[in-house]
Amino acid sequence: MPSKYNKPIAFAARSVDSSVFLLLLPIVLFFTVFLIYPLLYIFKESFWIGGNFSLSYFKLIVTDGNARELVTNSFKIGIAVTIATTFVSLPLAYFLTRYRFPGRSTLQGVILIPIIMPPFVGAIGMQKFFGLYGSVNMFLTKIGLIEFAEPIDWFGSGFWGVVLLATLHLYPIMYLNVVAALSNVDRSLEEAAENMGASRLKVLRTVTFPLMLPGYFAGAILVFIWAFTDLGTPLILNYNEVIAVQIFRQVTDANVNPMGYALVVLVILLTAIAFYVSKRYTGNKQYAMLGRGHVSTREVQASMRMRLVIYIVVGGIFLIAFLPHISVVLTSLTPDASQWNFSVFPQSYTPKHYETVFTHNDTLPSIKNSLLYSTFSTLLALIFGILISYLLTRKRIPFKNSIDAIAMLPLALPGVALAFGYVGSFADTTLLLRHLPDQIVSKLDPRQNPIALLIISYAVRRLPYMLRSIYAGLQQTSVTFEEASQNLGASPARSLYKITLPLVAANIIAGSILVFSFSMLEVADSLILSMRDQYNPITKAIWNLSQRPVGGAYVASAMGVVGMFILTACLIAAGRFLGNRLGEIFKV
Repeated sequence: MPSKYNKPIAFAARSVDSSVFLLLLPIVLFFTVFLIYPLLYIFKESFWIGGNFSLSYFKLIVTDGNARELVTNSFKIGIAVTIATTFVSLPLAYFLTRYRFPGRSTLQGVILIPIIMPPFVGAIGMQKFFGLYGSVNMFLTKIGLIEFAEPIDWFGSGFWGVVLLATLHLYPIMYLNVVAALSNVDRSLEEAAENMGASRLKVLRTVTFPLMLPGYFAGAILVFIWAFTDLGTPLILNYNEVIAVQIFRQVTDANVNPMGYALVVLVILLTAIAFYVSKRYTGNKQYAMLGRGHVSTREVQASMRMRLVIYIVVGGIFLIAFLPHISVVLTSLTPDASQWNFSVFPQSYTPKHYETVFTHNDTLPSIKNSLLYSTFSTLLALIFGILISYLLTRKRIPFKNSIDAIAMLPLALPGVALAFGYVGSFADTTLLLRHLPDQIVSKLDPRQNPIALLIISYAVRRLPYMLRSIYAGLQQTSVTFEEASQNLGASPARSLYKITLPLVAANIIAGSILVFSFSMLEVADSLILSMRDQYNPITKAIWNLSQRPVGGAYVASAMGVVGMFILTACLIAAGRFLGNRLGEIFKV
């Protein structure tokens, strides 16, 4: 029978249908201009040369030995780092999720510390540790293992230095994915295998590891791409024969020499192939487990012998992983080169470099710039994260999977690719800008003012973190609360603001913290897009300081420590809100 209470429901239904398109419009426009357009521009500049379709630059990459060396070296780094992080992360994840022992929660937290600092910052200090006459060689000389005149060249050409620093920085990403995968393995399957007489090692090899392959490959593909396209670490260690560095070197010629675009296209295609192979391999296999909701992760009390093994393994990995941070802190406290030369540790210490960081005209503005850029990029990511996650979880929209895939694309897209695309596609001579007023062009062309693109690039690159955090919260929040609100006459927008968002406040805060913290120390976008010193963020200022022959590395290290403490505080706060779900943020 008709009732007056039916009217608000019918009205709400009609308003929802029309509001979907109003919400989709800014999302589509944003992704079209700041993600799709730069990528299309890159491909156009790579294949359309002199008004004609051409593969000449790709032929050059194949036929030129130097170009092939770039690809080969980048692949070697990606594969080596992926293998190394695997050997580090698997035992860590297994020990810390399957055994109960005193101090486990503390160890679970401290092993994530290496993620708080970009490896290129640690490279500055690690040169003091592993240089020809650095701390390690001086220690080995003192105990008589090597001769002073014949020091060990630990990093060689720089390749192994890049691999080491990337491994120490990226293994937490692999660890978080492996832990999430292990928690989804049904313990009854392992127990059934043991009841059939299988040893613990055989159960791990034949049951546990195969079932956690999807999570492992999710982490492995991210580690490979991040290592394959790493820019900062090879720059600091002068290992220039990699794709990312060559792309960086060609930024100033972006609109003159299409070779840079061809390299970017190659990077995009190779990362896409890597994703496809990973998805194809895991997609053809079945990993579903029955009754997963009724069982818990399998844990046993560690014996005294196993505790000793765990403490040695986990403690040893942590100490090695913490070396870059120690080296940066010591470098930041060293007065000058004469005080840390031919010695294991600095001969004296001073806080003067920190005074410089907060007083000098080249350093303090960069901290303020990074705080400004990161704040606004977080707000931008928050707006689009709420819009997209709300549409994906609450509305029936066309091309839902495509929107989700495009929103998550930046997580798999190399930073150097998108940043290089911005440099080329937002020049004042391109189709998008050449007909716009000069006032608008001057705010979008990074050669004139990179602020807008830095904020947007940070937001685009870290939007997946915000999206997945809010999306998870909305999935766990019943829609009946919103329906009840709308039945009482509230509009969908008011229901979202008053009911839904407060219920997922922890997820919003956690996602915002992650976006802000990683934007503060973003490397590729900062190095490529910041073309004027007055707009430099922290990482570009660190890079510029590290290139100064006298005293620059010490102030750069002090800036790195400041950034490290900011990011540490952010990740601790995010962990308090997300808890064990922190690893879900790093899933593609």
